[in-house]
Amino acid sequence: MKIFYAMMLSALLTAGVSAQTSSSQSTTTTTDQGAGQDLKDAAHSTGRAARKTGHQVKKTTKKVVHKGARKTEQGADKVGNKTSDTKPQ
Repeated sequence: MKIFYAMMLSALLTAGVSAQTSSSQSTTTTTDQGAGQDLKDAAHSTGRAARKTGHQVKKTTKKVVHKGARKTEQGADKVGNKTSDTKPQ
């Protein structure tokens, strides 16, 4: 079964790469925007990537903190169920 999935994945990747190269070759137009515009485009791309990364870090951190809090509460409940409320004499 693993071999079947591996073959399917490799076929899909091969088809995707071949489709991408054939479409990019037929529609390629070269426009010389200049070095200044290239730098601006690179800066915008870097900014977008930083914002996306920051959002993912925030989201993942929140998930981890909440999961840790849930597990801590579960552990406290287990200990609370094992102890008695009466004081030993």
